[in-house]
Amino acid sequence: MSDRLKALADAGVSIWLDDLSRERIETGNLAQLVEESSVVGVTTNPTIFAGAIADGERYDAQVRSLVADGADVERVIFALTTDDVRNACDVLAEVASAHPADGRVSIEVEPLLANDTEGTVASAKALWKSVDRPNALIKIPATLEGLPAITEVIAEGISVNVTLIFSTERYRAVMDAYMSGLERAKEAGIDLGTIASVASFFVSRVDTEIDARLDAIGSDAALALRGKAAVANARLAYAAYQEVVASERWQALAAAGAKAQRPLWASTGVKNPDYPDTLYVADLVVADTVNTMPEKTLRAFADHGEVTGDQVTGRGEEAQALFDELAALGVDLDDVFLTLESEGVDKFKASWTELVETVQAQMSQVGA
Repeated sequence: MSDRLKALADAGVSIWLDDLSRERIETGNLAQLVEESSVVGVTTNPTIFAGAIADGERYDAQVRSLVADGADVERVIFALTTDDVRNACDVLAEVASAHPADGRVSIEVEPLLANDTEGTVASAKALWKSVDRPNALIKIPATLEGLPAITEVIAEGISVNVTLIFSTERYRAVMDAYMSGLERAKEAGIDLGTIASVASFFVSRVDTEIDARLDAIGSDAALALRGKAAVANARLAYAAYQEVVASERWQALAAAGAKAQRPLWASTGVKNPDYPDTLYVADLVVADTVNTMPEKTLRAFADHGEVTGDQVTGRGEEAQALFDELAALGVDLDDVFLTLESEGVDKFKASWTELVETVQAQMSQVGA
């Protein structure tokens, strides 16, 4: 086992792999990562599935059978992805049994529904029913239309990974949506202890967007702040999380058996080669959080990542001071987050188009 990854896990960070493929499942690679690399969860998205399907032949037989049965591309995608997530849930079932907050595998609602509340709810219910595993998580975007969908789905006892969160303001709305769903679930007599949730707060994209604006400003003061906003933004989010879990509203839900919606640091692969490749892991170490990493980042941390204690708790004021500096320099933070969400939704949808085109090509190939 990697001592560095074990140290990260011992610090209270749940390590989730941001990747999944049928090859990982069938060759035992996923089980090996659980055994040797402290991996205790998996996140997926359509781009990940598109790459898995395009690169391997392990899907051919199932695609051929579905095509012969008259399935359209949406049905084929649904079958392939839910099968992989169900099987990954089984690989992680022992982890989930020992540590119910972990052992989770996430699957996204159809991205074209990002601005459709009712459609998102229907998609989430269909995915939850098909995967049929208690350690699954259904990913719902934190768009304005996604917020009521989160409440509705949680209220029915479905576990949720809220994705595409960029601002602390939206994060607070996500936490409110989660608690509203739990309150409704409680009224319906659902065991709150069976409901799990994480809130995926995106990290690296914040630096990418704000760094570009700092470069455009060009002053020494502006350039000195490059590469600092993303970590500060996550620390502000964690301060908001601490505030909410200390509230009377949350304490009442916790007393009824509810589990906290843990912060999850997403988009933790470093995009700027000038920055340390473990930046968004090492600088965001804090207990009871999740860090979902692409394998490249996982391997980098295993090789040279350093755990130097809690890097987040009590640093909200420091983070706010940095954001005040950014604002004073002319960085429009409201516009930053609007831009990131808009681009995130666009990427979300483009990812789905990529998956559809990949599966259509596969269907044509096996049907030829």
